[in-house]
Amino acid sequence: MDHFDLLIIGGGSSGAALAYEAVRRGLRVALLEAGDPGQGTSSRSTKLLHGGVRYLELAFKQLDAAQLKLVREALSERQYWIDQAPFLAQPLRIALPTQGPIEQAYYRMGLGMYDLLAGSAGLDPSRGMDRQQLQAALPGLDPERHGAVLYSDGQFDDARLNLLLLLTAESAGAVVQRDCAVIDFEHDGGQVIAAVARGCDGSTTRWPARCIVNATGIQADRLRSLAQPDCRERLLVSRGVHLVLEQQLCPAGTGLLIPKTSDGRVMFVLPFQGRTLVGTTDSPCAVAEATSVSAAEETFLMDHLRRWFPGQPTLTISSRWAGGRPLIQPDSERGSSKVVREHEVERLDCGLISLLGGKWTTCRVLAVDALRAVAAQLNQTLPAPEPLPLLGAGSSPEQTLASLPALRARLEQLTPAGALQHQQIDHLIANYGLHAEQVLGQGLDPSDATPLSAVVPVCRAEWRYNIRFEWAKTSADLLERRSRIAFLDQAEAERLTPAAESLLLASSISPINHQPKP
Repeated sequence: MDHFDLLIIGGGSSGAALAYEAVRRGLRVALLEAGDPGQGTSSRSTKLLHGGVRYLELAFKQLDAAQLKLVREALSERQYWIDQAPFLAQPLRIALPTQGPIEQAYYRMGLGMYDLLAGSAGLDPSRGMDRQQLQAALPGLDPERHGAVLYSDGQFDDARLNLLLLLTAESAGAVVQRDCAVIDFEHDGGQVIAAVARGCDGSTTRWPARCIVNATGIQADRLRSLAQPDCRERLLVSRGVHLVLEQQLCPAGTGLLIPKTSDGRVMFVLPFQGRTLVGTTDSPCAVAEATSVSAAEETFLMDHLRRWFPGQPTLTISSRWAGGRPLIQPDSERGSSKVVREHEVERLDCGLISLLGGKWTTCRVLAVDALRAVAAQLNQTLPAPEPLPLLGAGSSPEQTLASLPALRARLEQLTPAGALQHQQIDHLIANYGLHAEQVLGQGLDPSDATPLSAVVPVCRAEWRYNIRFEWAKTSADLLERRSRIAFLDQAEAERLTPAAESLLLASSISPINHQPKP
């Protein structure tokens, strides 16, 4: 292997953001991912770009400046992602219900502070809602709810953003290798100088680098102990469980934040691809249990949902998933729901740099902080970042938005007419932005553009694009992280699995590690 400036281990949000920011500064970068990029926590979030209303409340109740800093930081990053990828990240209005004028005044004051902290990066300001306005936005909600405060955050496609960061980094020169699990480190003079990785065929490769960064999320302690056996564990893993319902509980596109469940946690009810996303729990767990949905947690969420939506007689779960949050262990005995989602860039005595904690919204801040540690280890000053729009975006946010209407008109000529045509166009733009036409260009005959599902209107041309240009190798890659069908409807994903596997098996196209030119 070539000798890299920076070797990143882990292809989730932190590793992807670091690879993207590092290549913008001219570093020779390699990234190793043990499976498919984003297959862990980074594709299993609540799909929110948010400052953290809960953290703001804790900041004032606990007089905790760290939580206040986190909120301000996240609000700025929320706007950054909405600007950089407007086709997959958009503002979302959320109602926080109140009981009586005193509670409404309390939350209006708090969310007014939320707006002020955002400053120039603010979205639509918060405002009060009376009972009638709340019922119009959320028709099945308990009619005894007196009103709410409506505020803004962002909603995005986490798996897609993760993938686009890596594909963009690769287009700028980074080497990205999936199915490449690090099993050992080489040392020289007590310092890590290379990683040894095993591929899916059992072969091993050596990856030397001047600086090695551990960006493996909830697995970070395993890599830390592999590099330096005497280091202590630093992470607390907290499992968040999410359910998707067939029914639309948010038909007007307004979400709901339940500020306090029976045990003091928060719960979201959000519009999600024509369905409803419910989450999340916050339960400490072992790393091996981070993606498991327990019956108790599912019952907990559904019981609270029925209590808040008694006017909805039928609630059908179409999908469920869980992800582990990597929290830095607190010095005191606090529950995981009260641990601030701050991050830390740690350097062990052996030279391994680890990215600890953090959350999706602020992954870029973590990456920039990490680059300071990388620059110190390389003993060099990094240049200012070069402009590098995400694949599918234009040269500026304004140019991206200005190009989308014409793209939509062209896609109307390329997609099959029918009941799903507009849904298919929306899907293509939301996933691929200005590259949507190249996706349909992968079809071998006109039928390859025909939607295969009414849940998400994917087609065979899109799957071929995912295989050829986006590292998809399994049906789970196609149905979970490239299209989100499995996150919406697990039965539909099972129905489509044979077709996906058949195409993967029959495809004569070899995966190519570059994107087509617009």
